[in-house]
Amino acid sequence: MAEVGNGYNSTGTGLEYDRDKEVKAFDETKRGVKGLADAGVTKIPRFFVEPPEVIAGGWSSRDDEAGARLDIPIIDLGGAGKGGNRREEVARRIGWACETWGFFQVVNHGIEQRVLDGMIEGGRRFHELTDEEKMRFYSRDSKAKVRFNSNFDLYKVQTANWRDTLFLDMAPEPLDPHVMPLACREEAIEYWKNVSALGNTLLELFSEALGLQSTYLQNMGCGEGQALLPHYYPACPEPDLTLGASKHSDPDFFTILLQDHIGGLQVLHQGQWVNVTPVNGALVVNIGDLLQLVSNGRFKSVEHRVTASAVGPRISIACFFISNRSPFRVYGPIKELLSEDNPPIYKDVRLHEFLSHYNAKGLDGRLALDKFKLWY
Repeated sequence: MAEVGNGYNSTGTGLEYDRDKEVKAFDETKRGVKGLADAGVTKIPRFFVEPPEVIAGGWSSRDDEAGARLDIPIIDLGGAGKGGNRREEVARRIGWACETWGFFQVVNHGIEQRVLDGMIEGGRRFHELTDEEKMRFYSRDSKAKVRFNSNFDLYKVQTANWRDTLFLDMAPEPLDPHVMPLACREEAIEYWKNVSALGNTLLELFSEALGLQSTYLQNMGCGEGQALLPHYYPACPEPDLTLGASKHSDPDFFTILLQDHIGGLQVLHQGQWVNVTPVNGALVVNIGDLLQLVSNGRFKSVEHRVTASAVGPRISIACFFISNRSPFRVYGPIKELLSEDNPPIYKDVRLHEFLSHYNAKGLDGRLALDKFKLWY
């Protein structure tokens, strides 16, 4: 590993630098970014170094004109169940958050703290397995139901992120527990059951916030498939030169994120980066590209990123809600939301076409939805 980490950084001047060779060498170790950290590198490989203009700015939350600290909305889901006395109020607040921020945190969501803590610890245990144990799951086959790697788009983008990921495709077809890593198996199954129930509740509230029947988005298949992604961000020796995750929006309908106490997640709001401050027991919810598409731009799929840190490791668990039961299903702006004053912004698109485009371009800083806009 020392070969990959030495001499290939932003200050390197050697003409011998071969990016493709170094990326391949890094990938073939099957140890991910944690392998670099474990090797004690003091200089990050050059292919992790972001241009200064990408890194510049946004390292702290922006203050508004009155000097108040800006934070994404925190919404209390207490009383928001079917027939709950706060259902209408919560749906209204969620609608406002989806239209103005595209991000919010939820508390009183019904998932016990022990389940949240267990999932964080399970993710940590997997990523801190011995190399021999973890390498068994290393794969770049996107069809593999269980796979571990570093940077799904490693060979597609110019700059890699300081992050490793375990992918668990939990639905729509049940994942055989015996193919899951033992290190996080029980925790992932219990967390997934809980977060799936919360996802169904959020889908109903999204529908109601759009003025639709509560089951409308569920009937469209917006929550059929859920992928669980435990991310691992090791401490970085040069955090000012790279990112944990590049600026991007998510390719799903919505994402539920469990993050630990370290922080680093930032949301692009009104042209400024705003920190998503960790709140104990809270879950982060963000709108994805497909929900922006079907809501005809009313709900915002907002770009976000994760900064690198000298403190770590940071653990987060992303749950993506996306319909992958039928890749040929067509999605477009919901007809009931359209009018003469609100014509469609986006084309109808087959699910596989959108996902193929998103995966092919990788986290390159461009918006995937732009390809499917109707330009007037």
